[in-house]
Amino acid sequence: MMLQMVTNMLPIEILLQTIINEYLKKSYCLTLVSETPIDISLPMTITSITPYENLTNQILQVSEMGCSDYVVRMREPRDFMISFDEVNHLGNTRRSDKRVIFLPYNENQVGLENLLDILNMKPTKFLANLLLVLPVLNSISDCIFYDLVSHKFIGPDHESNQPLYIDRWNSCTSSFDNNYNLFPHDMSNLFGKTLKVACFTYKPYVLLDLDPIIESRGRDGTETRIVEEFCRWLNCTIELVRDDEHQWGEIYENSTGVGVIGSLVEDRADVGITALYSWYEEYVALDFSTPCIRTAVTCVAPSPRILASWEMPLLPFTLYMWLALLFTLIYASMALTIAQGCSSDRVLLTTFGMMITQTQHSAGSTWRIRSVTGWLLISGLVLDNAYGGGLASVFTVPKYEPSVDTIQDLVDRQLEWGATHDAWIFSISHSQEPLVKQLISLFKVKPAAELRRNSVTRSIALSIERLPAGYFAVGDYITKEAMLDLTVMQEDFYYEQCVAMLRKSSPYTEKLSQLVGRLHESGLMIAWETQVSLKYLNFEVQLEVRLSRSKRDIETIEQLSFRHVVGVFIIYVTGVILSVLTFTMEIFLKKKECRGESNVE
Repeated sequence: MMLQMVTNMLPIEILLQTIINEYLKKSYCLTLVSETPIDISLPMTITSITPYENLTNQILQVSEMGCSDYVVRMREPRDFMISFDEVNHLGNTRRSDKRVIFLPYNENQVGLENLLDILNMKPTKFLANLLLVLPVLNSISDCIFYDLVSHKFIGPDHESNQPLYIDRWNSCTSSFDNNYNLFPHDMSNLFGKTLKVACFTYKPYVLLDLDPIIESRGRDGTETRIVEEFCRWLNCTIELVRDDEHQWGEIYENSTGVGVIGSLVEDRADVGITALYSWYEEYVALDFSTPCIRTAVTCVAPSPRILASWEMPLLPFTLYMWLALLFTLIYASMALTIAQGCSSDRVLLTTFGMMITQTQHSAGSTWRIRSVTGWLLISGLVLDNAYGGGLASVFTVPKYEPSVDTIQDLVDRQLEWGATHDAWIFSISHSQEPLVKQLISLFKVKPAAELRRNSVTRSIALSIERLPAGYFAVGDYITKEAMLDLTVMQEDFYYEQCVAMLRKSSPYTEKLSQLVGRLHESGLMIAWETQVSLKYLNFEVQLEVRLSRSKRDIETIEQLSFRHVVGVFIIYVTGVILSVLTFTMEIFLKKKECRGESNVE
C-alpha cells in the first residue's frame, strides 16, 4: 500500500516529502502556500493557503498560530516574499530559524527566473534558511533532476545574494548526489559577513572615537564588548551605524524612525545597543535578545543645605508644638482672667512670664489665682527645660533641610528632573499610578549644555543609572563640581533590563541570546563593567556619587559661631524696635490727651 502511494506521487512531491522528513520533522506546524494541489503525507500539523487574495492576512493568521515554516508553489513567488516580509513586521511571532522552500510552478520549467529573482529581494537578506527547488533543463535521460539552490548569505556582502548550488536530486534513484545539508546556514560561521551595529557614545555601555593608542579599534564599552565577542565567536565584521544627534531615537507611525531604534526599524542596522531597555513600543516592532544588564534609574538631587540661622530659635519645637504652646497661652490667660474675677489686668504678661519661668510680683490674693499660677509655673518649668535642651542641640549639631530621598519627596517639592532624551521615561510612560504620573510630568528633556548649567543652580535633579557592579552611568553634564552640591536618591524610580534589539525574527537573535547567557554564567558582564568603569569613567565623579550620602556625616558637631545666634539677635532687635515704637506712641498719645484737657479748661 505504501509502495503504491509513493508510485502515484509526482517526482517533485517525492522530493518534497524527502526534504520535509529529513529537515522539517521537528517543525511545530507547516504551511503550504500553493496554487496547485500538492499530494504529500506529513507527520505534523499542516495548514494550506490558496494565494489568490488577501495573501498577507492569510499568512499572518497561520503565522500567529505558530505555522512559520513554509512550502511555496506560486507562479509569482515574489508576491509571497512581499507578504512574508509584511507579516514579519505585523505579527507577534518571532523565530530566528524560519524555513521557506520554493517549488517550481510546474514541471515544464515555467517561472524559473522568478525563483532566482527572489535572491535579489530585500526580505531575502534577512532569511537564512531559504531553499529553491529548480528543475534541471535539457535532461538527456528519462530521469528528472532537481537542483537544490540557496543564497550564499554569509561571506562578503556583495556575494550574499548570489546563488549557492547545494546538491542535486535524481528522480530515478530518489537520492541526492552529495547528501549535503540543504540548510547549511546554521549561523556558526559567518565568514566575515558584515554585522551593522547601531549605537552612540553612552558610558559605560558604549564608548566611540577613542584614541587608537588606548584602544586599537577606537571603541569599547560593556555592550560593545558583547558584539565584539559575538563577531569573534561567529566570525563576522562589525560596521557601526551612528546617529549621535538622536541618540536612542524613536519610531514613527509610518514605520520609519531616527536614532538607534529608527535604524533598526528601517533596516539600516542589524543590531542595536546602548542601554536599550525592554520597552513595549519597541518590542511590538523589533526583536529582543535575552537581558544583558540589569540597571536601575534614579537621580542625583540638590543636597539639603544647612537651615538659615534665623530659624534656629524655632527649631527645638515642631510646628504642632508651637501651636500647642499658643493654645496653652490663650487658655491659661482666659483661666487667669476668670480667676481674677473677669479682670484682664496684666493677664498676658503674667501668663507669658510664668511660661518662660519668670518670677512674679505677687502669688495672688485668692486660692483660684494661686492654683492657676502654680500649674503655669510647673508647665513653664518643663517647657523651658525642654526648649533649652533642644536649643543646645540645634546650636551644636547642624540642621539641614529635608532631603530628596524618594519619589514622593521629589513630587512634594515639585522638583524637575531631566536628561537629554525622553527614553528615560519610556518604561513608565504607561503607568496608571498617580504618583508615577506626577513624576513623569516633572521630567524635562534639555540639551547637555543646559543641564550642565542647571546642575549647579539647584533647580533640577539629574537622572543616572545604578549598575550591578556598583558603578553609575552618569552623563558628562554631571561634573565633579556639580556633585559637591548633589546627593544620590535612596529610592530608585524603576529598574530595567538592558537588551540588544534586532529586526523581528532576525537570524542573529538566537545566537546572540546564547552568547549573553554564557557571559552571565561566566561572570564576565560584571567584570567588564568594572574594567570599563575604572578605565574610562571619571573616578572622582563616581566617588562623589557613591559617597554623596555619607560625605556630610563628619559634620556632626561644630563650635558655636555668630551665625548660630543671629536668630536670637533678630528676635531681640525686633523686640527693641517694637518696644521703642510702642513707647513713642504712648508718649504721643499722652501729650495729645494733656493738650485736650488744657483746651477744655
